[in-house]
Amino acid sequence: MAKRYPRTLSSGANNTVIAINETEVGKLFTGDTRSDIGSEAEKMKFANTVNSLIVKFLRLDVSEEIDADMLVMERLYPLDFRAYEYERRELWFDVFEDEIAQLHKAGFVHRDLRRPSDMPGLRYDNIFLTEKGLRLIDVGISALKSQVGERLFKRFIEQEHKEMEEFRTFFLNR
Repeated sequence: MAKRYPRTLSSGANNTVIAINETEVGKLFTGDTRSDIGSEAEKMKFANTVNSLIVKFLRLDVSEEIDADMLVMERLYPLDFRAYEYERRELWFDVFEDEIAQLHKAGFVHRDLRRPSDMPGLRYDNIFLTEKGLRLIDVGISALKSQVGERLFKRFIEQEHKEMEEFRTFFLNR
């Protein structure tokens, strides 16, 4: 079981996200988390220059209270998509699909739309419906084309397209 920190919002395989205030959250990096705070921040900043699909990067910081490095991001408040009509969800999905395509064209792939089946949590925990539409969180395993090369990037996009089709079915028909 993951360690519980004050104001915990969620915990994944490597990190915990805590509420800092009403507008900010911090993804904690403590000890050997098997993820690189700097790399994640750079990927998030890159994606933020393309469009607003990825949660907004705010800064890197330190929590003295819990002795952890933090990647500070905007705080999102997810809505339950099942409260909205099919037609509205269809529109949100179309915009989501366009924004994913923009990220791909710019050289960014999220790579974590669907959780691996052995991970606890909901299947699409990294996709939030907000008042501004669908948004993506957690760019920990995302990739930049400039870092992984053309062939691997293309493979990642192919996998993401499959996950998008699965998510489309889930989101529209649930």
